[in-house]
Amino acid sequence: MDRCRHHPRDRGQATLEYLAFIPILLLVGLCGIQLGWAAYVVQQAETAARTAARVEARKPGAGDAAGRDAIKDSLGTAAEISVQRSSDAVTVTVRLPVKSIVPGVGNGFTERTATMPDDDPEGPRP
Repeated sequence: MDRCRHHPRDRGQATLEYLAFIPILLLVGLCGIQLGWAAYVVQQAETAARTAARVEARKPGAGDAAGRDAIKDSLGTAAEISVQRSSDAVTVTVRLPVKSIVPGVGNGFTERTATMPDDDPEGPRP
């Protein structure tokens, strides 16, 4: 008995199984890319918050621009940066949009905060 004999109706079965699996494989790949993009945007928000807080502590009023300059230009234009000063510290909050590349998944936001001691050479403010 010949076990390797193929029936004519089995031709192309592997091709059909592969074609059925491609959408799942693409979705898993897109989800991996989306996860990487979200991690990158979070890292950019942390960098902007730290930079803005450090610069604002040394030069009052310059933190917002420094935070935007510290991140990618396309993210910098969409960034929302808020600076709060107290008598001994500067707190900066950065909010960035995380755009989705996966179909059916909505866009989101990430928000990061950094606090630095007030190092203004002019001294503490009232």
